[in-house]
Amino acid sequence: MNRKNRWLNKKGVSLDSSLTRRDFLKSQAGLAVLMAASGVGVLGKAPVSRAGGYPDIGVARGGPAESARACVDLMGGMSSFVSSGDKVVIKPNMSFAHTPDRATNTNPRVVSALAEMCVDAGASRVMVLDNTLQSAQRCMELSGIRDACADIPNTRVETFDSRRFFQEVSIPEGESFRSTEVMRDVLDADVLIAAPVAKSHSATGVSVSMKGMMGLIRNRGVMHSRYNLNQAIVDLCTLLKADLTVVDATRVLSSHGPQGPGDVIEGELVLASRDMVAADAKTVELFPWYGRKIRPDQVEHIKMAHERGLGRMDLDNLEIQTVDA
Repeated sequence: MNRKNRWLNKKGVSLDSSLTRRDFLKSQAGLAVLMAASGVGVLGKAPVSRAGGYPDIGVARGGPAESARACVDLMGGMSSFVSSGDKVVIKPNMSFAHTPDRATNTNPRVVSALAEMCVDAGASRVMVLDNTLQSAQRCMELSGIRDACADIPNTRVETFDSRRFFQEVSIPEGESFRSTEVMRDVLDADVLIAAPVAKSHSATGVSVSMKGMMGLIRNRGVMHSRYNLNQAIVDLCTLLKADLTVVDATRVLSSHGPQGPGDVIEGELVLASRDMVAADAKTVELFPWYGRKIRPDQVEHIKMAHERGLGRMDLDNLEIQTVDA
């Protein structure tokens, strides 16, 4: 029995030995059973208890690559998430044709450090993916992410927008946003890593890991035009729930996001968590946004996700560990 089948069987679902996880997504009745039994998103593994000795959130201060490694180490190291032979998707911000100093895209050294850690943990393939808002080639070139990952074995940096790279799936736990087209490589992945940059957003206040999942679907515009955007983000994250979230806060676009130019704070931090909501909440707490401090519960999609049980924003009740990288 392959690893994908073992992953599903942990949820109490009986599967034919030839069935892959992507095949399983096509069976919406079975998917509903899975969601009810597990309480986690399609791509998320079962939650890992803090009984293992790991904090809820790890924060590292220092250089981008060193901090990425240090905060993942606080979570138990990449081998806690990636096993030999796994297919991994890393989702950075890569949507704008800007250089890293603009803080609109994830720092390329954070992304390359994550890819290297995945390969070292035994990943058979690492895909760094985004559906960009501006010219795909210019985004990959100016962000620096493609070049940073060029020499890492079994690693590809890609941007997709053609329909042939996507598959329509339902969102069984979506309250209003009920179906979407997701990148096929994401549906086929064993591990999903969110690697957003911390930045402000004109429509949602902030854009961190949950908002970033919009870059893995084909038509993100419909989330703005047809639905309450914050609710649609939470609906999407019931389907696309990262196994590991690593937030690049080495530079923070604290105003006029997501594209800028705006005020850039030299944050010199990277955060990691198994909980997307907690990671986003802590990021909100750490920095001023549009010149003032705000609470996580003042960000509508973070509050909604907490209330729907996708994760926790009650930071006072979480264990947070900070180290120098």
